[in-house]
Amino acid sequence: MHESGAAAEAAQDCGTGRPGGTREPAEPPTGAGAPTGAGAPTGAGAKGESVRALEALERELSVFIRRTRASSRDMARAVHPDLEPGAYALLVRIHEVGAGRATDLAAYFGIGKATMSRQLRPLEELGLVAREPDPADGRAYLLRLTEEGRHRFLRLRRERRERYLELMSSWDVADIGELARLLHRLNDVKEQAHRTAPPPGQRPTEE
Repeated sequence: MHESGAAAEAAQDCGTGRPGGTREPAEPPTGAGAPTGAGAPTGAGAKGESVRALEALERELSVFIRRTRASSRDMARAVHPDLEPGAYALLVRIHEVGAGRATDLAAYFGIGKATMSRQLRPLEELGLVAREPDPADGRAYLLRLTEEGRHRFLRLRRERRERYLELMSSWDVADIGELARLLHRLNDVKEQAHRTAPPPGQRPTEE
């Protein structure tokens, strides 16, 4: 899974799930799965705890993804008013690799070559991305940020990081690092699952 580009750069302004910027408090564990004293829950209780934990994770990820998509749209337009929401993630990835083939970009984002070509076209037309011959393969070409593209991208990234510094100013640095570590772990698991999963038409069905 490579939502909106590389995970760290493509995941943008996370917010809260309620209007006004407040968050509903997490519900304490109740019922058979709730801890009642020393020791961790076992059996049905442990399963219940896992289900509640996954439900909470799913809820928070849904909020995060929804707000990330909205933020991606705003950031793409900040680079250039005519860009589509996914353009910022493309700029992030091209900046990360320095120069890359369109086929590699398509594989990274999990989309088809035709879709990738369609998303790259406006970046080239606006002078933000340029192509050059691939020295390793005369039939292929590499994509790089132009000076203008790099300037706009770095300016916007700097502004975004300043907003994050302000947003998370009350966080302990260790907590920020732990959040990054856990997100990386989740992305890694999902990437491995994506690579080993059979094509949709070949997945087994329940009888």
